[in-house]
Amino acid sequence: MSTVAILGSGLVGQTLAAGLRDLGHTVTIGSRTGKEIDGWDGATATFADALSGADLAVLSVKGTVAEELVASLASQLDGVVVLDTTNPIADAAPTDGVLAYFTGPNESLLERLQAAAPGARFVKAFNSVGSGLMVKPALPGGTPTMFIAGNDEGARSTAAEVIVSLGWEVEDLGSAVAARAIEPLCMLWCIPGLRDNDWAHAFKLLRP
Repeated sequence: MSTVAILGSGLVGQTLAAGLRDLGHTVTIGSRTGKEIDGWDGATATFADALSGADLAVLSVKGTVAEELVASLASQLDGVVVLDTTNPIADAAPTDGVLAYFTGPNESLLERLQAAAPGARFVKAFNSVGSGLMVKPALPGGTPTMFIAGNDEGARSTAAEVIVSLGWEVEDLGSAVAARAIEPLCMLWCIPGLRDNDWAHAFKLLRP
């Protein structure tokens, strides 16, 4: 079992924290102040203190602040496998249900984060589904697919084990460059929700 630092105290962070704790991992939710968190009865700490001794981290902050936060924690993140749930969502209203991103088509936020903390072992995951389906999703179409990417093959393997334990299939798409395709899946996933308030869905890769 892993010692896990959840970097972010919002709904995504709390959902994955609870799911990982239920699987037997030791979990601390980190925030800027280390304050107690409504709805979470486990350990809390500052971001840096939560990372002390952690071998797995989950980054679950707003995309607009992720790069700055990661840069400030670069030394603490050295060698840590980091599940990056963030998306580069801009501070702008959606257009016909389509989110605005602050990245272009030939870059990804994951690549920016990896550059900000070169020693961290980032893996993009859990960015293209809502928190309500992140842990043990039960859908009529079967087990959904989590698409992952990152430069460290060993980190991707570790991430895949964790993701499968939370009830998903995994499709490993290789290096961090693949996040340029994975991150826009959030835009696609959100359209039914933003247009029709329909959030109960997930992606699945089908093969013959």
